[in-house]
Amino acid sequence: MFPGITTKLSETVVASTTTIDVKADLIRLTGSTAIATLNPFFGGGFSGICILVPVDGTLGLLTTGNIAIAVTMAQKRATVLVFSRATGVWYPGAIS
Repeated sequence: MFPGITTKLSETVVASTTTIDVKADLIRLTGSTAIATLNPFFGGGFSGICILVPVDGTLGLLTTGNIAIAVTMAQKRATVLVFSRATGVWYPGAIS
């Protein structure tokens, strides 16, 4: 995601659902369904990051899947998540 001098993030819009396949670096989320599982796009046992931005209102991340802690993401505010291959879990960044 951060190779070379110029960084280019891939971006997509996805409807929120309990399980999301992470196929881009920056994901704008529509809808209001809380997310429990994020399937990493980088496969092969690698670690990585993704950025989620809810566009329709606040949106929850649940711990019933592969997310380490439950958080409520604010509308139009980026939430960074880091995936650990060692634990198989996404760790949300600090929420203020």
